[in-house]
Amino acid sequence: MDTARPADTFDPTLVLLTVEEAARRLRIGRTTCFALIRTGELESIPVGRLRRVPADAPAAYVARQRAVRRAA
Repeated sequence: MDTARPADTFDPTLVLLTVEEAARRLRIGRTTCFALIRTGELESIPVGRLRRVPADAPAAYVARQRAVRRAA
């Protein structure tokens, strides 16, 4: 029995996401996600040699973008 979940399955118990998971949630590419991390627009933290995105960071990024659009 294969217990692997599809890659786009939302798991609300995750605290940290891979960059790829964060990119999927934002519906953007991996390279674009890394660019947002590099500029500080998307929060991330190092875990050893890995880079992880807090699970609430994609929603926070979207909220900030929406606020900027409303203010303009």
